[in-house]
Amino acid sequence: MENLKIEEAYNLQRIDKVLSELTEHSRSTIQAMIIDGAILVNDTIVKRNYKVKTNDDIYITAIEEKEIELEPENIDINIVYEDEYLLVVDKDHHLVVHPGAGNPTGTLVNALLYHVKDFKAIKGELRPGIVHRIDKETSGLLVVAKTPLVLENLSDQLKAKTVTRKYVALVEGVIPHNLGKVNAPVGRDTKNRQKMNVVERGKSAVTNFKVIARYEEHTLVECVLETGRTHQIRVHMNYIGYPIVGDPKYGKRKTDTTNGQFLHAEVLGFVHPITKEYIEFKSELPKYYKEFLETLEKR
Repeated sequence: MENLKIEEAYNLQRIDKVLSELTEHSRSTIQAMIIDGAILVNDTIVKRNYKVKTNDDIYITAIEEKEIELEPENIDINIVYEDEYLLVVDKDHHLVVHPGAGNPTGTLVNALLYHVKDFKAIKGELRPGIVHRIDKETSGLLVVAKTPLVLENLSDQLKAKTVTRKYVALVEGVIPHNLGKVNAPVGRDTKNRQKMNVVERGKSAVTNFKVIARYEEHTLVECVLETGRTHQIRVHMNYIGYPIVGDPKYGKRKTDTTNGQFLHAEVLGFVHPITKEYIEFKSELPKYYKEFLETLEKR
């Protein structure tokens, strides 16, 4: 971790500009790191256009000693929709979305560079076309832009909370009520910076959920995101006492984490930036997920 304190000379300048001057990394890489939550200001995640203030404490984690060079890789991916402007991918639960510390290769981005020949959208050196991401151990749908215009439009839809995102989560414990809403700010855990948590100075985060099925010791729920914070559903469900089954970071230690957390991005809908039509996609639960639910039903 690197810790910087902002001097008066940089007061009210954009954080990406300041850090590109104070570190050896490019401005676009700094922006990507801010999006990933690897850069905090006074223990809080900020936006890329945040203007630093004198004596701000900047915490930087996971800075690479050298830039990762993206290489196309012939990795099998499930592209469920594609046109000249964007594509929708149904991601496997073991696939990392983009390169970063510890994952320089073998990611969805590497696969996209191989399978998609007309990429024109860049979001930091490590995130070409990535509008939003889902965790490595989370399966399901995400949209990827092919051009800067489409990337900007889809990003704006996310910010405006008009994108439909529904997840299916299997949690520990039996939730007694059918509907719930978790409205609790999420930020970097002050005791463990590799984790997120509900913290007073975190970013606003809202997760709605409804019960789909109850089992002897588990509950299957549908979660609908109003916001898209890092690990939001995982943090929120753990916060209310129902951690996601198999979650290696926030779940119960005794749970088998072979397949990661049982969290699946089932529905994704948005207005096509070019045609202006609303399109929606649905993904089936992975085989291991359905088989585990069957064992719970038999009990």
